[in-house]
Amino acid sequence: METRSTARATTWFSVLAALGVAAATAHADGNLRNVKHVIVVMQENRSFDHYFGALPYVPGGPYHGGVCAADDHRCVDGLSCSVDAQGQFDCANTNVDDDGSIVHSFHEQSYCVGPDLDHGWEGSHKELNFAHPADTLASSPADGFVLQNDLSDQPDDGRPETPTDDDTMGFYTQGDLPFYYALAQTFAIDDRYFCPVIGPTFPNRSYLMAATSFGHLSTSEEVPPLPQGYQPLTGTIMDLLDDNGVSWVDYFAEIPQTFSFRPSAPPFVTAHTAPITSFFAAAAAGTLPSVSFVDPIFGILLGSAAENDEHPPTDIRKGEAFVASVVSAVRNGPNWKDSIVFIVYDEHGGFYDHVAPPPASAPDGIAPGQCADLSNPPASSQPGGGANCATASPAAALALCPAFTPTGPYPASCPNFDQLGVRVPLIAVSPFSKRQYVSHTVGDHTSLLALIEKRFMGKTQGAGDAHIPHLTARDASANPLEDMFNFSHPPSLDAVIPAAPGASPSDPGCPFVAPGT
Repeated sequence: METRSTARATTWFSVLAALGVAAATAHADGNLRNVKHVIVVMQENRSFDHYFGALPYVPGGPYHGGVCAADDHRCVDGLSCSVDAQGQFDCANTNVDDDGSIVHSFHEQSYCVGPDLDHGWEGSHKELNFAHPADTLASSPADGFVLQNDLSDQPDDGRPETPTDDDTMGFYTQGDLPFYYALAQTFAIDDRYFCPVIGPTFPNRSYLMAATSFGHLSTSEEVPPLPQGYQPLTGTIMDLLDDNGVSWVDYFAEIPQTFSFRPSAPPFVTAHTAPITSFFAAAAAGTLPSVSFVDPIFGILLGSAAENDEHPPTDIRKGEAFVASVVSAVRNGPNWKDSIVFIVYDEHGGFYDHVAPPPASAPDGIAPGQCADLSNPPASSQPGGGANCATASPAAALALCPAFTPTGPYPASCPNFDQLGVRVPLIAVSPFSKRQYVSHTVGDHTSLLALIEKRFMGKTQGAGDAHIPHLTARDASANPLEDMFNFSHPPSLDAVIPAAPGASPSDPGCPFVAPGT
């Protein structure tokens, strides 16, 4: 059976050979311009409930669960559970299994969950609304996580099941992820932060890079046209940063995520891409750029044994340790006093989350599966004319939209880019972060763009009005999540960053061994 890493590596190696080797805005206290550095660390494939659904139940912790009032910032909208004196969970969140039995959310015991769960465009819509996946905007009861994964990535194959066999319903606790739980109970988090698309990695990461996936629905299209890379009609955040004279670097542990838009030959070092060792050096020297993207090992070139992006079946503690090294480098360096480190996940990875994704601004008028870009204008700027969009994305769109055609008018009744994806974790580690604060402000990856644009690109144009450049309607309407911060009197300046335990050969369920091997 071909693994995810093997499949991606096959595609990437062939490319490298060719290269030659809108909600109401909440405001912060104080002046945003006190921030000098924004660092974005994006890991992979975990939902909010999967990682932080148990956060309200930490013994002696600062948070509580339940229905959260808008002004209750010690309330976490997590799983609905009771916990006995032995720490055993009994949760009311459920899905129906394919045999009609009921599967409850449960404390996952394996740190290397596998096989990978379904998180494609079609599968993710079915996870949110199994009977009517084209109608998730109207209703997302989150009733298909078990059924869809039984049909696709984790079939039962007629085997008797235990209450903990359906990994999609599993969650972790503070005992499993002590570093992340410590950060979440020290700094600010957001329990209404969603990935931008109901779907997989590449479309969601594209929203971080360009505030749109410009029609793409499949990670099989992440490898860009060469040599120019993907060129969205409305540009990328890198273009905006360059145009406005804002310093930025993508620090990578294997391959820079900006490669899809600005490809380079190995070893991938350019004026704006540098190895992770350069990040640690810059953090220690106090020379971080205004904007940093910090990328883990995806396992594309270095293999799954080295992977630390938290994509299943990678050991969760391996990814936690990588993030801890990044956070600690900033905390212990001269730039800490005016930095924000955002820890976030690209998408949900097929793991259950109970909160329905809300509506969102459609970014640019490009419909799902009808990719358009500047690869070969004017033809490529028309629906369906974009690069690398002949097969996978149109097929994904057609699966939920029988009336879909690659170039024709997109049916109004079909799923579009007007809804956010499944909820994912977001932690804001910063001296400016409000202590033990839970934001309930709706955000997505373009909220990070909106904050960067507002901080580093806003130009005052008389009478105090600021002109802020944006890429698409999505980042233009995104909330910059300023309510998580106090920029006048940094409440977390002296916060202590704990150590992470790191991965161990004794971590339960690790390494994952595929059935039948």
